[in-house]
Amino acid sequence: MIPATQALLAELEAESAATRRLLERVPADRLAWKPHEKSMTLGQLAHHVAGIPGRLCELARQDGMDASQANFTPPQPESAEGVLATFDESLATAHEYMSGLDEAAATAVWRMRAGEREIFALPRLAFLRTLVFNHLYHHRGQLTVYLRLLDVPVPATYGRSADESAFGG
Repeated sequence: MIPATQALLAELEAESAATRRLLERVPADRLAWKPHEKSMTLGQLAHHVAGIPGRLCELARQDGMDASQANFTPPQPESAEGVLATFDESLATAHEYMSGLDEAAATAVWRMRAGEREIFALPRLAFLRTLVFNHLYHHRGQLTVYLRLLDVPVPATYGRSADESAFGG
């Protein structure tokens, strides 16, 4: 395994605990709630967060994708437990993929297209950094806002939140 992949796996492990704490706070009786008509529901957003590592590692296995053929609307989960199950499966898929990534695959170019038009092309390792990790952090931040709007205590992530301290007390 190449050192860059080892670093991504270590980050996945470290961040998965914070993501799980956040997903565990999603209230089962509010999955259909959304803060705005243009927004995803709480359940869709939580399901999206839960599935990002695995779904995007599945995409990384390919040489690219045609965004014009993709459905970017996350499904509405039936339960909060289902969201956590999705997260467990997603982590297992991501770990399996990243553990087997060799230098040739990591440095190969991955392409996003819309039909014949190329949207971007980047090394697979950069795809993982941007579309798995940064994408996860973006939507995880959105999920904290949803929870705050629902008056659900937000867990500490990198330091304290208004509801708890990462350092005890």
